Amino acid sequence: MISSFGIKYILQFFLFVALQILLLDNLVLFGTGFCFVYVAFLLFLPLGINRLWLLLLGFLVGFTVDMFYDTVGIHAAASVLLAFLRPHVLNLLTPRDGYDTSDSVNIHVMGWRWFLAYSFTLILFHHAAVFFLETINFQAALYTLSKILLSTLFTAIVMVILQLLFFSPKRERIDYR
Repeated sequence: MISSFGIKYILQFFLFVALQILLLDNLVLFGTGFCFVYVAFLLFLPLGINRLWLLLLGFLVGFTVDMFYDTVGIHAAASVLLAFLRPHVLNLLTPRDGYDTSDSVNIHVMGWRWFLAYSFTLILFHHAAVFFLETINFQAALYTLSKILLSTLFTAIVMVILQLLFFSPKRERIDYR
């Protein structure tokens, strides 16, 4: 039986993927800035999630976007990279008291600086993977770097807005039973 915890994240998966495919597919900032909001699904997962599940979910969300974008595994590869790097970034940003593994990523609980460092770092790696796999040449490196930076900034701003609008300022307790 799926718990309310599982249903919440299944709904978030469908919401973020649908938002990406239906709304943000054609939204481009200055011709170079793309918003890949589907990565929010991976970024907002609980801190104590099993690494294998995280990698599988990274592949699943990236592959789903690839199916609709016809990008032959680029988003799947970038999402698996994000899922792989997420525990390492969390270790780098561990507060003095450590994490409560039942916490989810929440700007209200973790604070602005922590959330911006966490999300910006992982979004930057994800977008770098997407755009360098897309071009596969370094002749257009400056254009690719501008796409990476503008897209990272655009996606990070959207993530902050999502956190402020839809995530509770109260600490969520997750029951893993």
